[in-house]
Amino acid sequence: MTAVPVRSGISAVGLVVPLAGLAVLVGLAGTTHRFLSLDNARAILASTAFVGITAIGATLVMIAGSGVSLATSQTATVTAMFFLSTQQYGLVTAVTVAVLTGVALTALQGAVIGYWHANPIVLTIAAGFAIGGATTWFSGGTPVNPEVREFDVLNSTVLGLPVAVYVLLGVTVLAHLTLHRTTAGRQMYLVGSNRTAARAAGLPVGRVTVIAWAFFGACIALTGVFLASFNTSATVTLGGTLTLDAIAAVLVGGTAITGGRGSALQTLGGAVLIAVISDVLLLRGYSTGVQILVKGILVLAAVVAVHLRATRGRR
Repeated sequence: MTAVPVRSGISAVGLVVPLAGLAVLVGLAGTTHRFLSLDNARAILASTAFVGITAIGATLVMIAGSGVSLATSQTATVTAMFFLSTQQYGLVTAVTVAVLTGVALTALQGAVIGYWHANPIVLTIAAGFAIGGATTWFSGGTPVNPEVREFDVLNSTVLGLPVAVYVLLGVTVLAHLTLHRTTAGRQMYLVGSNRTAARAAGLPVGRVTVIAWAFFGACIALTGVFLASFNTSATVTLGGTLTLDAIAAVLVGGTAITGGRGSALQTLGGAVLIAVISDVLLLRGYSTGVQILVKGILVLAAVVAVHLRATRGRR
């Protein structure tokens, strides 16, 4: 039996795009008014947290070779609505309901992908429509407002930083330990490297895929909880561009979209880089369209860099 190589480390090539972007940002930051301020740093970290928590979960899915989910925004929205509508039962209960909802929705998709070999793109497009329709039905197309505001504590700061930042760091550590210190995590790299070979070697491909997607669902739910708390209500458009932003953070961090390569720490760096770039462009007065264009260029550069690394590795 031939072992499948595990490519779990943070390689120098995988850091090329973030480091190059950081070099450019250093020059821009020095000439951008109000960028080098404590308040702006807090704003960047808060922005990183919303996207970063989801992106960390998406990293496991991508490493496991399941591609990307195009139903992320819809899932975050429905979990946010469940969170707000259960506030009267207490904060812990509301968060638990939201997380269980996110886990159930994504684990089901992971099971269909892992056990029945469904195409992740097609499946998650269908899931996005289904979840979006259910969200509209649940809310009646109107904002969901809580009866009580148990979530106010989630909008507070600890040692000058928003609670969401600490949750992001905690999720990153948990994902890193899962990938490198657990059997399921190491198997994600093996499955992502070569799914056919992993099946032939007797690895539990279906179970590993479900675990990755379940972790992803919990991360999406936590993002939904913080988005709902920040906005104090939830509408069908609450998720916004979360789907594309999370994918961008993972790819810019150097995770291979084909699976088998990546790191939670690299994704955290990718999320911070994107948040910093968006902040610089915003402070310089550039439009949302320009910000999206720059994100697209970053993602393209990251994909090309990962592809070149993989091509060179096969020679």
